[in-house]
Amino acid sequence: MKSWDIFCHVVDNYGDIGVTWRLARQLSAEYKQSVRLLVDDLGAFRHLCPPVNPLCQTQQVEGVEIVHWQPQLHVEPADIVIEAFACELPQHIKIAMAERSPASLWINLEYLSAEAWVEGCHLLPSPQLCGPSKYFYFPGFTNNTGGLLREQTLLQQRQQFDAEQQRRFLLSLGVSRAPGSMLVSLFTYENPHIDSWLNTLAEGEQHYQLLVPPGRIVADIARWLNIDTLESGNSYSRGQVTIQAIPFVTQQAYDSLLWSCDLNLVRGEDSFVRAQWAGKPFLWHIYQQQDDIHLDKLNAFLDRYLHSANPATAEAVRQWWLSWNTQKSLSTSWLAWQQHSKNLQCHAENWCAALSEQQSLAEKLCTFVRNC
Repeated sequence: MKSWDIFCHVVDNYGDIGVTWRLARQLSAEYKQSVRLLVDDLGAFRHLCPPVNPLCQTQQVEGVEIVHWQPQLHVEPADIVIEAFACELPQHIKIAMAERSPASLWINLEYLSAEAWVEGCHLLPSPQLCGPSKYFYFPGFTNNTGGLLREQTLLQQRQQFDAEQQRRFLLSLGVSRAPGSMLVSLFTYENPHIDSWLNTLAEGEQHYQLLVPPGRIVADIARWLNIDTLESGNSYSRGQVTIQAIPFVTQQAYDSLLWSCDLNLVRGEDSFVRAQWAGKPFLWHIYQQQDDIHLDKLNAFLDRYLHSANPATAEAVRQWWLSWNTQKSLSTSWLAWQQHSKNLQCHAENWCAALSEQQSLAEKLCTFVRNC
């Protein structure tokens, strides 16, 4: 059994800690590794994992040691040290890693990208002036990358999540599915043009139930409803749209939410990957970066995701995603997307099945560690 340190600097509230917590939990539960997760924002972490106590310096949760990472924290480095998303380890930690015998294996877990250059950079070593050599580990969508986080029984659990389980789960959130409605989970960044989409939904023939947990899109939705904010547990209706404010849920419950919905709008990285394992149509609101370089990442993923789709379906998906991510009016692109929704359900299932044939991120990571 190896010891692992995973360092996480919380930037986007849930994406960074979401990925590192899933990885830490899987390494401990499925690969029987000794894992320590060092996090600088336990308050944000607690939203994903309620047992976490933000006032504790060190605690055990689900087989993982959780440590509040503060600037002057001194710890004896583990066999493997993961620097998640270039969070920049303190100098004294790097020195301790190099002085260890043997030196710690230093892995920089990078952000997920479907861009072609990722394959050439995956597992490249980087000699350091201070500390041992660092290896770049790139998650990705091909066999020549680091793979995607996926628990060993995840897809089996999804297949066993039948209609009655869905009904009971939704009731636990205060949601009763209306007959014939389209159920949509909505967890995205701010979008000042979401009103164009909501207006189109409200004025159409289909009934929609939008399930909205606390998050950055809430203020835009409240503005459209002409209220101050969404109150958890409350339901709001306008035209053909019913908006239900649901509580923030654990990662396991979020999977169940994605499995229960017909369409999932997600953001960042963690929910983006989970939406793909849900096998349902989805939209990815990517984290915005300077000079719009995030759009290169978005288009690279769309190129892979839509490669086997018929041209009309592919174009409809691309236009709706790009309209959402460039904050343009969403009415026209949504109406075009609607025409292909049935095709997209089949496409999402096929995409999920193809991805599942590849090894998971945790499995590939453990193989790399064994071979070093």
